[in-house]
Amino acid sequence: MRALMCTRLGKSEDLSLETLPDPEPGPGQVLVRVRIAALNFFDTLIIAGRYQVKPSLPFSPGGEACGVVEALGPEVQGFAVGDRVVVHAKFGTCREHVVADAGQLTRVPEGVSDEQAAGLTITYGTSLHALRNRARIRSGEWLAVLGASGGVGLAAVELGALMGARVIACASSEDKLAVAKAHGAEIGLVYEPATLKDALREASGGGVDVVYDAVGDAFAEPALRALRWRGRYLVVGFAAGEIPRLPLNLMLLKELDVQGVHWGAFLDRDPAAHQENQRQLLAWVAEGRLTAKVHGVYPLDEYEAALGILTRREAVGKVLLRV
Repeated sequence: MRALMCTRLGKSEDLSLETLPDPEPGPGQVLVRVRIAALNFFDTLIIAGRYQVKPSLPFSPGGEACGVVEALGPEVQGFAVGDRVVVHAKFGTCREHVVADAGQLTRVPEGVSDEQAAGLTITYGTSLHALRNRARIRSGEWLAVLGASGGVGLAAVELGALMGARVIACASSEDKLAVAKAHGAEIGLVYEPATLKDALREASGGGVDVVYDAVGDAFAEPALRALRWRGRYLVVGFAAGEIPRLPLNLMLLKELDVQGVHWGAFLDRDPAAHQENQRQLLAWVAEGRLTAKVHGVYPLDEYEAALGILTRREAVGKVLLRV
């Protein structure tokens, strides 16, 4: 099989396409022929050794994919050869065949394309976990999304609107805000740290209920200050670079909740809730209520171009590889 391999830590140009033996599933495992693999911003960090997940070399990047079951290992129940499935993993999907535990798979319903399914697990899974399981967002609440045109940010915009929230999209340009508004944002803000707090308060009529922050750095504290009484601040990531240090007195004065969102740990610690979220996402796509926007689909041998879009943060929607 062909596989995109990281044999030494570095950049996309340090990766290589290699031919490996076809794997075989063991007990409780399923062999999946990958059709579409998805890339995320964190893949650029994993191959550089700068992410919390640090697989042993060599490894394939890619944490999610859509494919077809080709073989079942002993003791596998609930799947059959020919089933179309989503594979959700921490890494390893940018290859023609993947062996995964049965618990890492979700069956894809009719009405959901391979492209939509492949890119649904991580970004939309992260955002649904953040909004549903952590913030427990309610219809009519104000939701501010920082980095609203990125992978998880755009997913949070779309899901927040679907769940009844009034979404304020925050991004670095009007073009990016136009995409966010097309996916459900009620208000768009081209944001700067110096003006973010007042802009969010003005847009929401006094303060937002939930902040979804995948950006961090200098944007974090002004967004926190824009929360109203008993608001919830979701710590999703630090795409802007620095990990911020938040003043605890702000949490005390307004009884704010700062909530970590670690989707990978959630998947391992509460697999039943994770599977419920996956089925909900796929059902919303099948019903036409969720777009699972795709930025572009690239052949496997154009992986450098695909990763470059993520490195430069140009992606609006999912970046996919056709395997």
